[in-house]
Amino acid sequence: MLIKSRRQFLKTGVTTVGALGALGTIGKLSELTAFASGASPYQALVCIFLGGGNDGHHLVVPLDNQRYADYAAGRQSLAIPQALLLPIQDGGLSYGLNPNMPEIQALYNAGNAAIVANVGMLVQPTTKQIFQSNDLSKLPAQLFSHSDQTSQWQSAIPNSTSPTGWAGRVEDYLLAQYNSNAALSPVTATTGCGLFCTGQQTYAATVPVGGVSLLIGATSASRLQAVQQLMAFDNGLRLVQAANAQFGRGVGFSNALNAALATAHVTTPFPNSLLGQQLQTVAKIMSIRAALGINRQVFFCQLGGFDTHGSQAGQLDVLLQQLSQALGQFYVALQEVGTDTCTVTFTASEFGRTLQPNGNLGTDHGWGSHHLVIAKNANQGGPLTGGRMYGQFPQLALGGSDDANTRGTLVPTTSVDQYSATMAQWFGVSAANLTSIFPYVGNFPTADLGFLS
Repeated sequence: MLIKSRRQFLKTGVTTVGALGALGTIGKLSELTAFASGASPYQALVCIFLGGGNDGHHLVVPLDNQRYADYAAGRQSLAIPQALLLPIQDGGLSYGLNPNMPEIQALYNAGNAAIVANVGMLVQPTTKQIFQSNDLSKLPAQLFSHSDQTSQWQSAIPNSTSPTGWAGRVEDYLLAQYNSNAALSPVTATTGCGLFCTGQQTYAATVPVGGVSLLIGATSASRLQAVQQLMAFDNGLRLVQAANAQFGRGVGFSNALNAALATAHVTTPFPNSLLGQQLQTVAKIMSIRAALGINRQVFFCQLGGFDTHGSQAGQLDVLLQQLSQALGQFYVALQEVGTDTCTVTFTASEFGRTLQPNGNLGTDHGWGSHHLVIAKNANQGGPLTGGRMYGQFPQLALGGSDDANTRGTLVPTTSVDQYSATMAQWFGVSAANLTSIFPYVGNFPTADLGFLS
């Protein structure tokens, strides 16, 4: 790596380390004077963000004849044949999962998975009539916009911008109690992570598949020494010195984590897919949790390609198969590394999609969608009351009571705040402090959907 000037070095270096997640979190942690975390039990949240807007109508479908008939009438050429759906039960009601998700079916039927129905960004409980009144004070800003809805999902702020995300704020809240002695940021991303991972004191450590790169171009001891000597140069500028300190902590973080990962052995085979490799990396980091000193850890993984405006069936079937296979093996790996009873994995996406297809055999931007929660059954020592559906499954008739327009755009009946706050409380946030993290959760009848104990 040829560095022409100190300014170029700082620009390149900070960008590189930022992209690799080697931020100043370790310095922030070491500066804390809060009490030690001691022998606090380990818990982890793993977010799988389905980028582009996952079509819940292609994930889970009602199987009883009348409701399936409504679905098929609205879904038209994209309807999954009733006989191909993988059956699951919710009390006395029958549903079917996408045929490419047998691993999720097995987890659900064993009580190790649940479905949360019709989740979406809301300011308050909302009806079709409220939506059609166009009262913007009661609706999220910029509905159906990828960037805006992604930011809102990740920040849990529906109608204004936020510098932080809900996972980052959760980790800020828990920092002193559970992670004061941590040697790594308590939020780890396997791909770039935006607001979700960012708090006031917490920043994501990005660990790409295969481990942490040290510095682009610093591939030998002599080159690394030269970089470190350049960093040690004192020109009296506090901002530059602070950047050097951050950069130095990043180098230390990279070395420490790579050394720890070298001892991590996870033998569970993972599919050779992007998500499979991300979740394998998560399992490896979990296996060295004791060495890292983290007791509350959040992971962020991402699978893109869900913006299916055309040729949806083939594209989405492949993505859901990848999701199912990766989650199935991840659940096995959690048992291997000993975190199956204390890990909750969940899906998120900026919005759902229309029930009715467009003219390109795809679907358009929607609102509410269905999501998966994977964790060990409470009857077997885990936190999940699984094998059932939470929230209200919508009516699928076009133009019906749950359709915001006439295309099967679902008005959400469960808010992102409720979905997220349920997990945050299991993670250690007290009910009394929820509104400091989820400012709008008090607008809803409950902040705990009951799927975690």
